[in-house]
Amino acid sequence: MKFLLSLLLLSVAVQAQSFTANSGSSLPDAPSQQPFWTVENKVNISILAGLVAADAITTQRGLDLGLREVNPLMRPFVTRGATGQAAGSALGFGAGIGVVYLLYRTHHYKAERVTMRLIVGGEGAFVANNIIAIR
Repeated sequence: MKFLLSLLLLSVAVQAQSFTANSGSSLPDAPSQQPFWTVENKVNISILAGLVAADAITTQRGLDLGLREVNPLMRPFVTRGATGQAAGSALGFGAGIGVVYLLYRTHHYKAERVTMRLIVGGEGAFVANNIIAIR
């Protein structure tokens, strides 16, 4: 009797496994990754580009008035005139967007948004500081 019961349970288990394997339904697709170029990112990057341009203009104006660049990383660039300022600004802008894109690619979407907002806020503070200094 134990043998028959074991055989019956084994056959039911085998049928259950073949039922789920041959049900015809495939696994659902993995959720798609959200796009990087959302409206929010386009607006934030546009604002950042405007702030970088404003920072470059106000920095050069401050240098013409006798002030000096406080940032030691940017100082070699900005003392070379508008060309050096453009190169330094492009490097800074690219580094900021690169960090945000790296966070996006590693699926840290919340950190991506927070970092972008911090970069925009920081750049806005630099521009405000430059405007106050040249007044």
